[in-house]
Amino acid sequence: MTEEPPLGQDAPPVQFDAAAPVTGQGRMDAAWGSTAGDEDLSTPVANTPAASGEIFSQEYKPWNGELNPRWMRNWAILRHHLLGIFKKGHRPWGMPTRLFILVVFIASLSNAGLTLISGLIGESTLHQLWGVSRDNLYGHVLGFFPRNVLYYPIIAALLVGSVISEDRQHGTSALYFSRPITRFDYVGMKFISVAVIQSIIVLLSLTLYYFAEIIALGRGWAWIMDTFPLFLAAFLSGVMLVFTYTSIGLALSSVSKGKFFPGIGLLSIVLGTKVLAVLVSTLFDREILYLLSPYDCMAHVGQTLIGTQPTYDQYSWTWSLASVIAMNAIALYTLSARVSSMEVTRE
Repeated sequence: MTEEPPLGQDAPPVQFDAAAPVTGQGRMDAAWGSTAGDEDLSTPVANTPAASGEIFSQEYKPWNGELNPRWMRNWAILRHHLLGIFKKGHRPWGMPTRLFILVVFIASLSNAGLTLISGLIGESTLHQLWGVSRDNLYGHVLGFFPRNVLYYPIIAALLVGSVISEDRQHGTSALYFSRPITRFDYVGMKFISVAVIQSIIVLLSLTLYYFAEIIALGRGWAWIMDTFPLFLAAFLSGVMLVFTYTSIGLALSSVSKGKFFPGIGLLSIVLGTKVLAVLVSTLFDREILYLLSPYDCMAHVGQTLIGTQPTYDQYSWTWSLASVIAMNAIALYTLSARVSSMEVTRE
């Protein structure tokens, strides 16, 4: 038995031999302890014998398998956002958002329903009000009330509110960019997802409205040849509307980390600039502020494309077109710059 040092005295220092081999065992000498094994304590490494422990060596081996093609990775992002509107297992869109989209889609088909009713009952007065015409095609896409004050901007605000901002807030970008997904594909699929949902409301309802006229009243090829250019012009105006609302909304979503700011910001830009331009035009008879309003610029271009009576007389429609292009360019630049700064960790 070894003697313990007297009370008040330190234990003798332990001598270490640098040339001694590393065996994976450790020794603990205590100043106060018993001789029942305290002088021979060892920590065996897992899955190794206790008598001769070994240091575990972890080696990284890269995966040499084949990746899915690029279109399949992009389809996974698109499907995650798009199918979440219709069924579970994808992006969890809120029930109020789903219900509002359904209500707006049904309300957008009101003129198609009235056209079908006028064709069934043979009421010419009702058809003159709601049937396919130059003004009605323009109003279906770019009518301010109720479509561009209650329907389309609110739908865009609900969709873009958390598409990118939640990725910045919760660090979900780490799940995207840790895979072989480029930032261009990331932005592109987010953009297409929001644009497709809006197109279902704006463009699909426009198409159903046009074909409802053909089916209800049995229109022939002569009528189709006369009105189809008007339908294409209205369809092009709808594409411009969807693209502009999506680009501005995603730009606001990329600079935010919450749902509230992008949605309110989009409504403020679309409706606030419209109200301000109307006030200035009414009080000072100046329409120059209409160039700052996304809706008014698109309405001016749409009136020229479809050929309806213009409501903007103090400047040419080319200024409105240039303003729409500039707004989309600024929004897309902001979106690309912000997404380029996103890291693969929580920000």
